[in-house]
Amino acid sequence: MKRMLFNATQAEELRVAIVDGQQLVDLDIESAAKEQRKSNIYRAIITRIEPSLEAAFVDYGAERHGFLPFKEVSRSYFKQGVEPSKARIQDALREGQELIVQVEKDERGNKGAALTTYISLAGRYLVLMPNNPRGGGVSRRVEGEERDELREVLDQLEVPQGMSLIARTAAIERSAEELQWDLNYLLQLWQAIDGAAQAQSGAFLIYQEGSLVIRAIRDYFKPDIGEILIDTDEIFDQAVQFMGHVMPQNVSRVKRYRDDVPLFSRFQIEHQIETAFARQVTLPSGGAIVIDHTEALVAVDVNSGRATGGQDIEETALRTNVEAADEIARQLRLRDLGGLIIIDFIDMESARNQRDVENRLRDALRQDRARVQTGKISRFGLLELSRQRLRPALAESSDIPCPRCTGTGHVRNIESAALHILRIIEEEAMKENTGAVHAQVPIDVAAFLLNEKRSDIQAIEFRHKVNVVLIPNVHMETPAYSVTRLRHDQLNQEGISPPSYQLIETPEPEAYQPPSQPGARAPRQEAVVKGITPAEPAPVPRPR
Repeated sequence: MKRMLFNATQAEELRVAIVDGQQLVDLDIESAAKEQRKSNIYRAIITRIEPSLEAAFVDYGAERHGFLPFKEVSRSYFKQGVEPSKARIQDALREGQELIVQVEKDERGNKGAALTTYISLAGRYLVLMPNNPRGGGVSRRVEGEERDELREVLDQLEVPQGMSLIARTAAIERSAEELQWDLNYLLQLWQAIDGAAQAQSGAFLIYQEGSLVIRAIRDYFKPDIGEILIDTDEIFDQAVQFMGHVMPQNVSRVKRYRDDVPLFSRFQIEHQIETAFARQVTLPSGGAIVIDHTEALVAVDVNSGRATGGQDIEETALRTNVEAADEIARQLRLRDLGGLIIIDFIDMESARNQRDVENRLRDALRQDRARVQTGKISRFGLLELSRQRLRPALAESSDIPCPRCTGTGHVRNIESAALHILRIIEEEAMKENTGAVHAQVPIDVAAFLLNEKRSDIQAIEFRHKVNVVLIPNVHMETPAYSVTRLRHDQLNQEGISPPSYQLIETPEPEAYQPPSQPGARAPRQEAVVKGITPAEPAPVPRPR
């Protein structure tokens, strides 16, 4: 039986897991320290128009301005008299103009949030696009006869002019009455959002996407989920209230978990969650997949490791690749990896075996909510796929770059770092009017320079007539160092210089403030529109 588990015993994290028996199928973690703005709706002001990028930068109330491409600007915001088909951004928009925007992609690294003026409001069965008349249809995941049936039901709904709808997969086998109820609620919500936007000016948060509890039940709950277990009263009350409004017939599936054994430990998924943070994940046959992140893509390498179950090397490769295909699809969901992903499968000679692995991967990706496009295994054994980014990747919200290697995973060894510093010292010594060169270096680097390279340092001092001072710094680790060049006039001004051990630079101590303290983070914006509930109770589904 499938279950949805909510773990909220720690105030810093709310975790939601979908399990099938004791197999972790999907995972979502919301951190109290990191605010997620995706799908939030704001009143925003254009601060700068960049014709070279065909985009505008807008202030929507966050610290960093958002990025609004011209193609994401509704024609209703264009200046009067501008021909939409031939419009340029500098002619159609102006700085200081106010508009309603929605966050399409959260901030990532140095990139600001990606915004759009085409608003989309997600309900249980439908997605309403109130200012996009040409964006309707049926979810790509719905195929065949079900797609045709959904289109027929959509045609029966009363959709206001200038708006459009997308039917979600949850709308399959739902009556027109149920979909109309969901549409009425979304129209009610849009009226409140539009009214709040017109009521005041400036940049502010109009509507905030529901909490993780509501999002998880709305997006993940399916009839095959037998029960929803929640381990805190507050989250339990939220879930019961939401289910009572949207799916009253399923309220009985929401249950309060009160056992002494932690909820996730009861279903033995804590160690499975840890695999989502590991670089290497072991496969049942003894092989492994290794996941590495780069700026441009995510690379996944499949290794046979200790896998020896096949009768020959081809069968061993096939068996390992099939296991890897299942596990890779699962890890993409758990980590929510988005963008371009390259998988290096073990080489197989048989074209049939390659097709079997491709089909196995596509089948495993069918239960992924994200949109995934897959290629074929190339003659180099590589398979490319592109996955939609639904939310920030798990590593982005829980990891920080290593302060020593700055995220590369490697540092120079002692000898290489020492030789590099030696060359920098000579480069500084060669400059005109140099009186002395002071180098702050890690202790082990200083030991190498002062012993194995003592003659080289003396040669630099003799050749360039400068004084080289090596300062072993206990606060430094490779590859960190600093080299300071002092001119003759600086030395004359300083007079008697202090002994070298007093020149050690000490880093400024950072004042620790626990993130759970109220003053640790800037106060979050409060949404103007909140607490909107359906005007009518949800219709009871008719038995089929």
